[in-house]
Amino acid sequence: MSVWIFSSLLFLTSAVAGLLGSLTGLGGGVVLVPVMVLLFKVDLRYAIGASLVSVIATSSGAAAAYVRDGLSNIRIGMLLEVATTLGALLGAYLTAKVSNRAIGITFGVVLLYSAYASMRKRRYEAVDEPPDPLAVKLKLEGSFNCTGVVESYSARHVPLGFGIMFGAGTLSGLLGIGSGAVKVLAMDRAMRLPFKVSTTTSNFMIGVTAAASAGIYLARGYIEPAIAMPVMLGVLLGSAVGSGMLVKAKVPTLKAVFSVVIVALGVEMIYSGLTGRL
Repeated sequence: MSVWIFSSLLFLTSAVAGLLGSLTGLGGGVVLVPVMVLLFKVDLRYAIGASLVSVIATSSGAAAAYVRDGLSNIRIGMLLEVATTLGALLGAYLTAKVSNRAIGITFGVVLLYSAYASMRKRRYEAVDEPPDPLAVKLKLEGSFNCTGVVESYSARHVPLGFGIMFGAGTLSGLLGIGSGAVKVLAMDRAMRLPFKVSTTTSNFMIGVTAAASAGIYLARGYIEPAIAMPVMLGVLLGSAVGSGMLVKAKVPTLKAVFSVVIVALGVEMIYSGLTGRL
């Protein structure tokens, strides 16, 4: 296969991944890395490096809109970013220490969890418990406009959310994904923030987390321009088209289809890791 054909196919595949990732909220990285490894036979670490570059690019575009609309909570995001950045540096460090088989199996498990998380219905419920003293001290609170009604909120269980964020950052640095599903888990479930605030703040954080680990991948030579460029451009195009389609698309159906795809990829990654094919 010539370089041009390889780059063109990679670009088209990345565009589809970016489109589906944008429509389902999971991002393109969760499907891109296994597709590059299993179909394009790209080395796992180079696939992760290219995915990190695309995560930075897509997060930067989407985060600006959410911050402008006042949905992202920058104060909470910057605090939790300390945990995810430390985790991302650890994950990137572990990449050179952990075998491809272990990374592949871990990736497969994360894909299965992402499929579960994307299909699970969430609904924000007001909590009666008093605000976390640490959240009060750090002013981890805010408000947002929900269908014409302004709702106020305050973070709960800050240490627990901080710990989960460290794990999310480690997975991001190790696997080259945004870890959005785990970040939303920390804010939505552990810290009891409204779902819209959790998802948009997670989107704001994803790019910063990926940038922390991408520097280590770049220093180690795992970011190959011939792979990273078509992947980044394809994901950007797909994400832009997906954002435009989001209003009209039947998202539940897309989520179901996308979940089937990432479950299949997750099972294949686990099988390939167990049988030593990575």
